[in-house]
Amino acid sequence: MISPKKTLALLALAACTQVALADQLDDIKKEGKIRIAVAMGTPLFSYADANMQPTGSDVDTAALLAKDLGVKFEMVAVTNAARIPTLQANKADIVVADLSITPERQKVIDFSYPYAALTLIVAAPKATVVKDYPDLNGKRIGLTRATVNDTITTQNAKGAEIMRYEDDATLITSAVTGQIDAFSSTPSNLGEIVKRAPQLNWERKFDQKDFLLGIALNKEQPKLKAWVDNWVATNLKNGNLNAIYKKYHGKDLPATVHP
Repeated sequence: MISPKKTLALLALAACTQVALADQLDDIKKEGKIRIAVAMGTPLFSYADANMQPTGSDVDTAALLAKDLGVKFEMVAVTNAARIPTLQANKADIVVADLSITPERQKVIDFSYPYAALTLIVAAPKATVVKDYPDLNGKRIGLTRATVNDTITTQNAKGAEIMRYEDDATLITSAVTGQIDAFSSTPSNLGEIVKRAPQLNWERKFDQKDFLLGIALNKEQPKLKAWVDNWVATNLKNGNLNAIYKKYHGKDLPATVHP
């Protein structure tokens, strides 16, 4: 049983933490920098270019946000699985890392208006017959851990052997080296497999679901959330976010991406 004295101490600590987070936007402006978590190793969204410099639509989005806020962009490179934990541990101020907006995630973090979108697909070599989830029975299907791919595939591919990887780069390598029979991921990751190993004839088998992507931030941050929401809305309206997306993905943002 916790003593009254210890209970008061815990409540005081919680109150101090809440106050510290409550003025996060002011703190960011005061420090002159914003720490933005980006999941590296995700083709088109965030990856290393030929000079080993971070690039991609999420990297450009994060950089533009920091510029418009008038502060320095400090990138915090994370894995997909570490996106939310990094935010909750206050190791980043916000997350711009192809993070899908889901009811489960909204229970623990907040999201901005959607700024982009992605489609989840199942892909496999051409010779592999896969038309729907039952066709994955007995097959090794790869995916990235702690993603919506993981949740959806686990729920629907009951008879498959699910191989979970820490990031998209490792998932792609597993496909190229023949460690999996199929994968649940994005069209951009399929494109990377085709580029690296065209002889394997990987192709899109069926679409799983479309998801809207949001900029993630901690709860109870009304000032920061209001600023980020306004920024997203403004840059959707002026075309900046569409231009960034089209630069890397080769197409316009879908009509579902709006405030």
